[in-house]
Amino acid sequence: MQTPLPNYIVIEGPIGVGKSSLATRLAEDFESELILEQIDDNPFLEQFYQRPREAALSTQLYFLMNRAKQIQHLRQGNIFTHSKVSDYLIEKDQLFAQVTLTPTEFDLYLQVYDHMMVESPKPDLVVYLQAPVSTLLERIRKRGRNFERFIEANYLEQLNEAYADYFYHYQDAPLLIVNASDIDFINNDRDYEQLKSQILNTTSGRRYFNPLPFVS
Repeated sequence: MQTPLPNYIVIEGPIGVGKSSLATRLAEDFESELILEQIDDNPFLEQFYQRPREAALSTQLYFLMNRAKQIQHLRQGNIFTHSKVSDYLIEKDQLFAQVTLTPTEFDLYLQVYDHMMVESPKPDLVVYLQAPVSTLLERIRKRGRNFERFIEANYLEQLNEAYADYFYHYQDAPLLIVNASDIDFINNDRDYEQLKSQILNTTSGRRYFNPLPFVS
């Protein structure tokens, strides 16, 4: 008997861990609608990575507006008519804001957030990809986005800690926590099929997946 497909899957994790790549492959495989963050459209992002203090608030507010629009689109349609795979959880917007903004800016951000944000649909499954900073930096370097060349290890370390704390307390949906350090779910079909099996079999609670290295 085939395991039912979760209707709304969210892939999460820090910059460079492979969220968008995994979400794209799953959406193609499951014939689901793909929902991606509009990273490249943010005109403040390169400035933020070069001079974080100057551009943090404008960068965060731009992301917030785009995410709010996508959530409104989700709610206007019928989320139950077609399965969906997303590469972000809307609640993580505040996670980034807490890392990048001053306390005064964060208070202003929360006021805007409360005014703009409608209640977002709850995922049927969240897949949280973890990897150390050294792995994230290497993957960021390999994908070669020009504006990401300024990303520093300290910033990624802060994000990793914020994600770990957030998902330590997360209880809103079934959660699959994946050690993505040594797994290549894009170019290695074996790795992908292993991970897909874990995704399809995580229907409640919290599960951990630590892939073992393949020995030929």
